Amino acid sequence: MAFKIAIIFTLAAFLNVGQGCETNQVDQLTARQGLDELLKEESYSSANNLWTTPYYYNYQPRTPLPGFANAYEGRTPMNRQQPNYFIKDEDSLPESRLFLGNIATNLIGSSLFNNRFSPANQFRPFANLLNRIPPNSANSRSAFDACTSPAGEAGICTMSSVCSLFAGRPSGSCSLSRVCCVNVVNGCGKTVTLNNTYWQSPATVSSPSNCALTIKLDAKLAEQSFKPICQIRLDMVSFTTAPPVAGTCTDTFQVGGATTMAPTICGVNSGQHMYLNVPSSGVTPSDVQLMFNFAAGAATRSWNIKIAMLPCAADYLAPSDCLQYFTSATGRVSSFNWQDTAGAHQLNNQNYNICFRTELVSSQPATEACLSVCQVPNGGDAFYITTPAPGSGETVTTGTTFAATLSAVGTTFFDNSVTTAPRTVAVCLYDFLLVTGGRDANGIEADRYCGNALNPAPLPAANVPVTTLAVPVPGGATTSIQVCTPVKPFKITYKTDGTEAAITTVTAPTVPFVAARDRGNTGFCLDFQQR
Repeated sequence: MAFKIAIIFTLAAFLNVGQGCETNQVDQLTARQGLDELLKEESYSSANNLWTTPYYYNYQPRTPLPGFANAYEGRTPMNRQQPNYFIKDEDSLPESRLFLGNIATNLIGSSLFNNRFSPANQFRPFANLLNRIPPNSANSRSAFDACTSPAGEAGICTMSSVCSLFAGRPSGSCSLSRVCCVNVVNGCGKTVTLNNTYWQSPATVSSPSNCALTIKLDAKLAEQSFKPICQIRLDMVSFTTAPPVAGTCTDTFQVGGATTMAPTICGVNSGQHMYLNVPSSGVTPSDVQLMFNFAAGAATRSWNIKIAMLPCAADYLAPSDCLQYFTSATGRVSSFNWQDTAGAHQLNNQNYNICFRTELVSSQPATEACLSVCQVPNGGDAFYITTPAPGSGETVTTGTTFAATLSAVGTTFFDNSVTTAPRTVAVCLYDFLLVTGGRDANGIEADRYCGNALNPAPLPAANVPVTTLAVPVPGGATTSIQVCTPVKPFKITYKTDGTEAAITTVTAPTVPFVAARDRGNTGFCLDFQQR
């Protein structure tokens, strides 16, 4: 080993060494123009490729476990050991002409050598040494696997020269003489072609203005050629824009070009994610646009969004009708812009499904999924979706509010407290959380939930005349309880309309009933558990 390390330092003194991966960000579409030629020079014939594995050509979904709902749900690679195609024969391969082998080449490609220098100092004496050693992997076009850096960042496994071409940052090493390349694009008007790219906001965001990014999907691109893409997952590592006004976004984030109808969002959404369906890039090349539009006015505007491109045959794709998809037995789910702070509001015009893969619990597929409101130590409201029942002396025609603090279920409420004009009033019709088959521990069941508590307790069928009331009309419950559903696949639906104001005019069929105005709606934050 000491002899090999000595050889490394000796060779570094004689080989032409160049700069490492640049810190300046580039447009990936521009950078990749030299990729085809680079791969042509450094790749070998696939006919002589001893390392061509079935991983790229026979990437089929795993057979669902017995008892699972259907093929709607798969298992992610996180829950199974990844096949290692490289251990069995690796020791028998001849070492390179420098007699270094994979251990030394991985050592060179790692941060041990190339990260010893500050970002300001672009001199990296070992950056190109790896590229002068022929890789044991024959076809470098397949060298774009996902990887995770020692710091927990997502990247792609590729040759050091390719990482440098895209101005990526090598962080750790992969097998077959490759580095884990972390790619970051900042600014506006850029194009992304690499999996696991981080889109970060520019240092200064002016307003009014807009900022967009294009994700180019095309199986003819070398970096995508072995894995046609059918989904994109966006992970919002950080996301802050101006908050909504009465539920309506002034700053907006929108998605274009995907078949998924993603809602417009704004506010604080750090930790949220989206799955976007796209036509198979192996059949129809397409562009997906991520677009920010900023209104005039001072506000904090910054983001860091990880863009993952998911292969069509992967067994960890989200079901096609799910904007969000959770793949663990326990966790937390919240509506966009939900915050554990007073004054945060739910967003208008939300309409999407949140899905939960059926997990194993005590070695058996879970039989039910349970939801409970999360703890809010900082003054937030874990569940507040519209308002459930009219208060004393209030009518829907005046636009005054319904009573807060109560739960509500169902779509309508017959209000005869207004003696001159009793009428059917919408409750969980325009804003609601749908939990099909939801029920409490006593078997009381409801599918639509709204109000200020998660509870299937029903509202009364009718009210006494308003003249006899000294307090708001009773109804629902004041406390949240756990709600469980046995209906598979586990899924909830969140929907809001386009206004927080009172609905006083019926325009069937889209607006079938009047409704009181909303007040202080926050959305929801729920802890889920499968059992």
